[in-house]
Amino acid sequence: MIAADYLIVAGFFVVMLGIGVFFAGRMRNLTDFFGGGQQVPWWVSGVSLYMTSFSAFAIVSYSALAYTDGFVAVIIWWLVAVCCVISARFFAARWRRAAVTSPLEFVERRYGAALRQGFAWAGVPLLIIDDALKLFVIGTMVNEILGIAPGDNLVVAIAACGLIMLAYTLLGGLWAVMITDFVQFVVMGVVVAVLAPLVLASVGGLGALFEGLPPETWTPTSPKYPWYWVLSFFTVMTFSYTVKWPLVQRYYAVRTDSDARRVGYLVAVLTLVTMPLILLPAFAARLLPETIAPNSVYATVCKQLLPAGMVGMVIAAMFSATMSTLSSDYNAAAAVITKDIYARLFTRDGEPRAPVLAGRIATLIVGLIALGIALLLARLPGEVELVKIMAELFSVLLPPVAVPMMFGLLTRRVSNAGGLGGFLAGACCGLAAYGASFVGEWAFLRGVPCMTWITVLPTLGVMGALSFLVPDPPRKQEDAARFVQGLSGAVPPRERVPAGEASNAAPAALEIIGWSGGAMGALLPLSILVTGTSPVPWLSVVVGAALMTAGGAAVVGSRLLRRRSAENAERR
Repeated sequence: MIAADYLIVAGFFVVMLGIGVFFAGRMRNLTDFFGGGQQVPWWVSGVSLYMTSFSAFAIVSYSALAYTDGFVAVIIWWLVAVCCVISARFFAARWRRAAVTSPLEFVERRYGAALRQGFAWAGVPLLIIDDALKLFVIGTMVNEILGIAPGDNLVVAIAACGLIMLAYTLLGGLWAVMITDFVQFVVMGVVVAVLAPLVLASVGGLGALFEGLPPETWTPTSPKYPWYWVLSFFTVMTFSYTVKWPLVQRYYAVRTDSDARRVGYLVAVLTLVTMPLILLPAFAARLLPETIAPNSVYATVCKQLLPAGMVGMVIAAMFSATMSTLSSDYNAAAAVITKDIYARLFTRDGEPRAPVLAGRIATLIVGLIALGIALLLARLPGEVELVKIMAELFSVLLPPVAVPMMFGLLTRRVSNAGGLGGFLAGACCGLAAYGASFVGEWAFLRGVPCMTWITVLPTLGVMGALSFLVPDPPRKQEDAARFVQGLSGAVPPRERVPAGEASNAAPAALEIIGWSGGAMGALLPLSILVTGTSPVPWLSVVVGAALMTAGGAAVVGSRLLRRRSAENAERR
């Protein structure tokens, strides 16, 4: 990195914080803070879900997989698109009808208070641990990019990244999270759009790439990732995209049922189109004469091909992928703490006093605990193995939570005893298998193909058996039937807030995105000018000018939309 790159990364963080400050005073209640007031445009929510679904670690690890195993990396990521279509078709509208501020608020009505609390108390700690792992990874990545030795510097890097992400999430709630996600998507899209033709030119074009790679590169599976691994992965991802808290927030943040479905379909399209482009450098690297360490493939190709300034954009894009995931996790976990734990257990009427303040305090608690765990990991010897163990432990409890939630949204036939029993059976079997995997030759139990079915099958079996043997009382059955029937009919869109509330207007969202994207574009030529970079990297200047032009067009377009909306209102 050179001085221009450092300036771009610093400016990127300033833009993210500015978005949080803008929305800080526009959070009137918990629906705004945790649900976007159900006014978020579907295209903003869809892009946000897309950015939330992966982190910098995923980009690095999938690039490494594409470099070593070939096209199976694209196939695995494309399966996510199928999961998004399934989730959008069968669950998106139901989520919009069932939830407003918390993804668990429907569980008590559908099943009972015990299962709601069980999901909350099991899910929040695991989500915080997962966030700590991501913070640790991004702090390590900062050190490696900057060429800084580990130690106290790693602690500083983790603390800086964690506090910046916490700040804008704490200030602006879900609106700030989603708008920053969109700006981060723009940054990442610019990097991909610039890097792809440079990569193809470096290997002689697309035809040369296909001809130069061996035939086994294009097989849909590999020895390390056979079909049964891919099937198990697909099952887990279907659960994830259907019930994972930060992802389903995007479904109930929009105004209508059709908007909720569009969110999932947009993610599917973006996944299909962008993933081959993101992994293109890894495929091209296989034609290079020198051998590259798999985890360094993406960074190495970027360093070799991109001009000054654009390297800073790459780093900002890598930050973006992880920051969007973390900020979404913070907001979702804080929603559950505020609505499902604090308000349900510690207030008389089930509603927190000073709700936005309570939401911000919960966000602060989540962010600081995750940061503390990440700093602890940085201090402990052998932290890499510890990270691996914690990540595996997190995956154990996803199916036992997902299966009862999915069936609770689809059918009235699963009883309270069935849902609770299935959750406990699946969780106990998963934890038992996980513990046994550290004994003797049983390590394979921690793998995706085994752990998926070790947790899914007991959950399904016990849930079905108890629902048949211990049905709900008649009154509870009627409540469950009314709830599920209510999810089958369209719910009218939430009334729009009065004109002038910019945080809830699509044109205003477009304007904020335009200003932020234009600011990132201005940083490219400005950083080169201020730092006196020589020779001038004209590609970076051109890209910066294009970003500023697009940002300006978005601002002008948003104001035209607002004016047209006002004129239509006057005519009515």
